[in-house]
Amino acid sequence: MKRTHQDIRRVNRFAVMRHVIASAPVARRDVATAVGLSMATTADIVSELHELRLVTEIGQQESGGGRPRNLLAPDPDGPRFIGVDIAETYVHVEIFDPALRVLVRSEEELHPRHNPPEYVVDRIASGIHTVTAELGIPLDRVLGVGVSIPGQVRPDGRASVFAANWNWRDVPLRDMLVERIPIPVYLDNPLRASTVAELWFGAARGLENVAVLTLGTGVGAGLAVRGAIYHGATNTAGEWGHTNLVIDGLQCRRGCVGCVEAYVGAPGIMQHLEQIDPKSPLLHSDNQTATINALGTALTAGDPVAEQVIAATGRYLGIGIANLVNLFNPQIIVLTGWVADRLGEHLIRHVRPIAARYALDEPWEGTEIALCPIDRNPVSLGAATLVMEGFLSEATASSRS
Repeated sequence: MKRTHQDIRRVNRFAVMRHVIASAPVARRDVATAVGLSMATTADIVSELHELRLVTEIGQQESGGGRPRNLLAPDPDGPRFIGVDIAETYVHVEIFDPALRVLVRSEEELHPRHNPPEYVVDRIASGIHTVTAELGIPLDRVLGVGVSIPGQVRPDGRASVFAANWNWRDVPLRDMLVERIPIPVYLDNPLRASTVAELWFGAARGLENVAVLTLGTGVGAGLAVRGAIYHGATNTAGEWGHTNLVIDGLQCRRGCVGCVEAYVGAPGIMQHLEQIDPKSPLLHSDNQTATINALGTALTAGDPVAEQVIAATGRYLGIGIANLVNLFNPQIIVLTGWVADRLGEHLIRHVRPIAARYALDEPWEGTEIALCPIDRNPVSLGAATLVMEGFLSEATASSRS
């Protein structure tokens, strides 16, 4: 697709802001060189970011005989951004400065079995009130709130959540949030929130064609094309976890048969373990987290049963990744999520040779597989980054209207 002038300007703004965040303090000339823009274009964008109070000058750098160069950094006194990570058992809220550093965080518990939309919205509003009150700022100092909800989110803000026992179908979540929170709301799912975080701060920084695979109870993919999130026609792209591996195979939580999630999600890993050793002390039949943690510890100790489980899981994941490589041809595939956090290094040992065997040579040679390097909650970080992207996009549109 041909990019419009506005598209190009938005992408350039993102690139400049990313580099200032990553490299501050940094001179304009160094920003221009790093992002591949002219000095004039860079100076123009920096001026706009300064007007938006996202970037400020913090001193000067000697330039080897010429005039000292002014140094740029995110404005610590600038506006705030909120990111919300909703999981099956909690609502995690963080508030960020323009460098997307966490200033305050809060966590609200959800019911283990019953979470109606009104209750979840109430918990989100409570968490936002907690972080803004603790920081001592009014809500109008916040540019927006990014909310990540498990499941599917339609472009009109209606959410269908497939977490156990939630049973949400087409809930008008954005409208409900706007009624309670009088600031812009950016709503999406953890797959895309994690992908945005990787593009700005993680292993995918500086790359354009990216797949971020979330491994947890469920399994899915966030996709970026030309450096921007790929949403699909109805904002449901990324259901790679429900692509088929085995005809008439195991069934996942959504009822799909033989899909990647059924073999690679936490319940599938537990099933591998039960098949190999039904009486294994590593198996906690009613606790996924305890089982995955026990497997991680056993793998480090060289336990043979754990090795069999991880080999079986890695084989299915490797085949699923090979299919993704052949179809999408990404530059990098990043593994994230709580299962990847615990088992990722062990999984990759088995995934790489299997993916290399089943993927075509040409796309495979251009693909890297990596673990998420972000050492904080990538979902809430990505949700807050969605707010910054939305704000910069709207500022681009208004400046050219």
